Amino acid sequence: MINNVSKIHFISGLPRSGSTLLSGILRQNPRTHAAMSGPVALMCQSIQPQMCGAGEFSTMFDDDLRRTMFRGIFNAYYSNIKAELIFDTNRAWQKQTALVASLYPESKIICCVREISWIVDSVEQMLNKNPLQLSRLLGFATGESVYDRSDHLMESKNGFIGRCLAGFREAWFSEHAGRLIVVPYENLVREPQRTVNRLYEALGEVPFEHDFLNVEYDEPDFDEKIGMPGLHKVDRKVEYRERQPCIPPDLFAKYGELNFWQRPEQNLRGVKII
Repeated sequence: MINNVSKIHFISGLPRSGSTLLSGILRQNPRTHAAMSGPVALMCQSIQPQMCGAGEFSTMFDDDLRRTMFRGIFNAYYSNIKAELIFDTNRAWQKQTALVASLYPESKIICCVREISWIVDSVEQMLNKNPLQLSRLLGFATGESVYDRSDHLMESKNGFIGRCLAGFREAWFSEHAGRLIVVPYENLVREPQRTVNRLYEALGEVPFEHDFLNVEYDEPDFDEKIGMPGLHKVDRKVEYRERQPCIPPDLFAKYGELNFWQRPEQNLRGVKII
């Protein structure tokens, strides 16, 4: 029997910015279900053209039926999940704020963010940890320099970082920006209890006593398939770790100008940052 998903929020934002860590924390709460990026957003995208002008049967659909079809994907995918509250993770949701509002009007989109320079550096660090692998994140390319790799990552249409940054900017400045809850990575790892409590408050949920010394999450099969073992492995203890960047200083400085959410004058819609 398929259960109707009624209470759901979405986790999106930028890569390497704490979304998997946040899911690992939230799933400690027996009332909630959270995981790494899942397929529901892409499944919705795949059927939409067939229900619109691109499909020969598009005349058989109106908006009410389209909405029912989309919700049917959620209901089927989460049919075996008994949690009262579901967090569906995919960085595509921030580009679909209007669709989210139409399907689940009470839902929020949690956007995990991090300084772009550190995201580029984090990807490079992961590559250095797996020198015998080639990553799908870079199209399995060989022989590129760190400058080539960073350009590839930051490409606005297909880049691992760039397409997410474009989506986040779109959501931030959109008329649905009030649906966003932005969680900076530094806040989550430096003050996890305070940050998660503020998240529960912003969601209107009852707080839960999390154990930030024993957070567990890993997806080894998925990470191996994309050529980046350890990408989604979460360390048990939530803490901030000081380290030096591994990318050249000029690259680090180059991407430091892209952190628009840190500038109050850019927060035209009053997006909540916790």
